[in-house]
Amino acid sequence: MSYSRKRTASGFSGFKPILPLTLVLSAATFWGVWTLSAPATNAATGSDAERASFSLCGEGPRVNCVVDGDTLYYLGVKIRIADIDTPETNPPRCAEEGRLGNAATQRLLQLANAGPFTLQSIERDEDRYGRKLRVLTRKGESLGGVLVAEGLARWYQGGRRPWC
Repeated sequence: MSYSRKRTASGFSGFKPILPLTLVLSAATFWGVWTLSAPATNAATGSDAERASFSLCGEGPRVNCVVDGDTLYYLGVKIRIADIDTPETNPPRCAEEGRLGNAATQRLLQLANAGPFTLQSIERDEDRYGRKLRVLTRKGESLGGVLVAEGLARWYQGGRRPWC
């Protein structure tokens, strides 16, 4: 896989790790998965520099597309939104999980396309599946937090918890 951004030890040169004092990170891991115990905020509001036109991921190359409510590709890099967990869509474990998962996917697509954003690094660069772990923010607000407020996601607490 080739990246269109220069790769550095902390991620990509275009991604600015901003960890304000209000962000409380838990160093605990559960089966190698990062846990985040509080919502992220970006103290440097107005500095959102990333932008893309996202679609839903399908067949073919995945450059800028949304996989589900907490995973997307940006510039060909698979990113797991680190501060939230959304219902599974492929396959859902029950009809309600499928409905919520599809709604979360559509809402993330809307949010990702609504303007410039920031991808904040966290202490851990990747999860055990090789996805980059980032918090997606706009004007200092976690876009994952928007999904939580709308009932389409929950704050990530580590491990898998049922939606059914």
